[in-house]
Amino acid sequence: MIQKILLASVFVLCSQATMAQQDTFQEGTHYFKINQVSAPASDNSVEVTVVFSYLCGHCNALEPYIEAWAKRKPENVHLNRMHVNFGGASELFARAYIVSEMTGVAKQSHPALMKAIWQEKKRFRNVDQLADFFTQFGLEKERFMANFESFAADSQLRRVERDVQIFGVTGTPTIIVNRKYRVPNTARVWDVVDFLVARELAAADNS
Repeated sequence: MIQKILLASVFVLCSQATMAQQDTFQEGTHYFKINQVSAPASDNSVEVTVVFSYLCGHCNALEPYIEAWAKRKPENVHLNRMHVNFGGASELFARAYIVSEMTGVAKQSHPALMKAIWQEKKRFRNVDQLADFFTQFGLEKERFMANFESFAADSQLRRVERDVQIFGVTGTPTIIVNRKYRVPNTARVWDVVDFLVARELAAADNS
């Protein structure tokens, strides 16, 4: 009898903890449902996308937290980045990030470019200066320029612009969870992301 009472008490406590967690993060306050949902991953994985800009100081400040989260995330949760194109100089950097992904140097070039802009105060005013910067990662200037102006880069940039519009992104940084939820950059952003990721993983397991 006592054992049954103890088990019942544990169940109540667990249920209350779950309800408390669910009550902590509310749709419309801590995260927002994306109305026009594009297809999420179909392999029981979850995609977390950081929508950023190299011209955004808050994006630079968020980078250490992104890296820390990436080290503790579940293996079947995939992290990627998407550079916005809001016009003007942002297109220059959006294309540069696309080229870094196309050529496989993003892992090295991304933190280096953030550091160059925000710590070393370097200014990149044209594609030629960016091409010179990327040579340190073994990417020849001619190859960078060819990819920068390629049809593939044009197509990827259009996809980025489409997704930014679908996601309802109006500023950076913004986190997108599984192409379903938009999480603004707040003090508890990664707690909200963890909450949504856990929910998406549970849904995938039950599908």
